[in-house]
Amino acid sequence: MAIKVGVLGASGRMGSEVCKAVINDPDTALVAAIDENNVGESIASSDLCITDDFSAVQDADVVVDFTVADSVRRNLPKIAESEVHAVVGTTGLTEADIEGLKSLFKGSNCVIAPNFAISAVLMMRFSELAAPHFDNVEIIEYHHSSKVDAPSGTALTTAERIGASSTMRIKNSTDNFILDGARGGVTEDGISIHSVRMEGMVAHQDVIFGTDGQTLTIRQDSYDRSSFMPGVLLAVKNVGNYPGITIGLEPLLNL
Repeated sequence: MAIKVGVLGASGRMGSEVCKAVINDPDTALVAAIDENNVGESIASSDLCITDDFSAVQDADVVVDFTVADSVRRNLPKIAESEVHAVVGTTGLTEADIEGLKSLFKGSNCVIAPNFAISAVLMMRFSELAAPHFDNVEIIEYHHSSKVDAPSGTALTTAERIGASSTMRIKNSTDNFILDGARGGVTEDGISIHSVRMEGMVAHQDVIFGTDGQTLTIRQDSYDRSSFMPGVLLAVKNVGNYPGITIGLEPLLNL
């Protein structure tokens, strides 16, 4: 039997892409498309229309949420109360948010991932492996001009994982800043993150490592939002097997 899926933020760029991916996969069925915008608009290749009635999530086995952090904070307790599984691609949730959710998801499960592109998951893993062998690192992340947060959740997660896997010496001799922020935002581990927001971009990231006489650049590119859909569908089909809260796709990929 097909997995019944509801999508929150169904009229947004990512939400509409998720709707199409769910419709086109023989193992999933779209049963709810929820958004405050474009209510009544039909979903492509489907008889379903967008609704602002949140109770429609109760018809689903899994709800996918690609809204914004404030909305996710309101949505997830309701989803947990309905004992429906959740897959979340929204960034901006804090450690306190995650801790609070752990007490809510008892009768159902939740996967929260900063990035659903499998290439991005591998980029973060490769960065962890490289970190102990270099003296310093910088991250440059590039996103579309309508992305509201900076740095991206992927960049922050990458920095956290590098920091946890290495005690590298961060070399930074800059002490004369002609422009504030010229060296990017700096994490607690001293890793600089530079955020680019530009029309024509989707989601891209360079992780640049350096040591004496050599550098290593690990780059990931998502040229189209369809790149995230295999990861989303992977989470939708497997969230039921991972009790409570799961962070990232790594456990689902055995990484």
